[in-house]
Amino acid sequence: MLNISKNSVQKKMPQEKLYSLRSLDTPLAGKILARWLMGIGIVFLVILFLPWQQNIRGSGKVTALSPSNRPQTVETVIAGRIQVWKIKEGQFVEKGDTIALISEVKEKYFDPKFLLRLQQVITAKEQSLKSKDLKARALQRQIAALEDGMRTKVDQSKAKLEAEQVKFNNFKNQYERNKVLFEKGNIPLTKFQDIEYKYQGAEADYTNAKIEIERVQAEYLDKINKAESDWNNTLAEMADTQADLAKLRNDLSNMEIRSQQYHILAPQDGFVVKATQAGIGETIKEGDPVCTIMPQSTDIAVEMHVKAMDVPLISKGRRVRIEFDGFPALQFSGWPSISVGTFGGTVEVIDYVNSKPGEFRILVVPDKKDTPWPKQLRMGSGIKGWVMLDDVRVWFELWRQLNGFPPSLYQEPEVEDPKKKKMESKEAES
Repeated sequence: MLNISKNSVQKKMPQEKLYSLRSLDTPLAGKILARWLMGIGIVFLVILFLPWQQNIRGSGKVTALSPSNRPQTVETVIAGRIQVWKIKEGQFVEKGDTIALISEVKEKYFDPKFLLRLQQVITAKEQSLKSKDLKARALQRQIAALEDGMRTKVDQSKAKLEAEQVKFNNFKNQYERNKVLFEKGNIPLTKFQDIEYKYQGAEADYTNAKIEIERVQAEYLDKINKAESDWNNTLAEMADTQADLAKLRNDLSNMEIRSQQYHILAPQDGFVVKATQAGIGETIKEGDPVCTIMPQSTDIAVEMHVKAMDVPLISKGRRVRIEFDGFPALQFSGWPSISVGTFGGTVEVIDYVNSKPGEFRILVVPDKKDTPWPKQLRMGSGIKGWVMLDDVRVWFELWRQLNGFPPSLYQEPEVEDPKKKKMESKEAES
């Protein structure tokens, strides 16, 4: 009996336990939540193995690719006082249009006939230079005439010297012969004295003839030296006059150019963005900005700043997705194909030096194969950009982001060779 009761109790207890479990029904909300969690888990696992395009984020602004098409500050070349404004802010101007008129503030240029008077001074200097040139030519002719006269006089004196020398030699021979005769007593004293007197006279004439040559040379050399001194002084005066004339011509040229600077002209076509100077009568210095002109150009580009650690991964020609301020967009950086409101671009320029601490600048131009950029874009508008790299799995991208690793590439970006590019451009031009 006892055994039977124990067995019956053991059989009843499991049945009662199972019955209590069956009596507890799972709530419907719990079942739905479990199904949702299982579905989300499955979807999450599927997403982890989907392709994800790595990218490099950056921000910047709209600019122009060519520096000549970027906003330009118009500066004054000379100091002056603003007399008249010829433009208004927002007005379109063409190259050469007058922006403002200024007047002189330096007392040196107050005379309205300054150019005329300067030209008169130059004309007078030119006449003085001509007169001095004629004087120099006359002195040259005078020097040449004195040299010819000296040669003629010297030749005459030499001829006379030769004649006196012959005469002197004849009287000398006669004197020596008669001296011997006088010593022997063959001739009287009076005759010998007469011959001696003639000999002494011939000797004196011969000596005077030699002195005459030296005198003639000294006289003409003195005249020639004086004429050469006058000639050299005239040449020096001509050189000084030429220097003064060159300086005056330089002043005239500078003044003519300065007179053209009273009109501040537009350097190129564009819109007047901002006048940096105020009203009439305001004094400005050399190099002071007058206004800013925004050139009218379609040479639009985007200036982006990226981190220095990402620059080695960027190469010229890489595609970029851009979101412009003021244009609604929905951007999935890893799935650009489903992004809405973004525009395509390609990397055109990568700076070789950092533009900001820890950041490098790149220039992006519109992608011709993508949707054209909006025509309403203005210079300086803000942008956000994503430089698109290679495809990886979502789980790898999450792992990379959690570890702070840079994006990965399948191959090393090509480094542009400037010499090779220059040679190719020359070959293309030829």
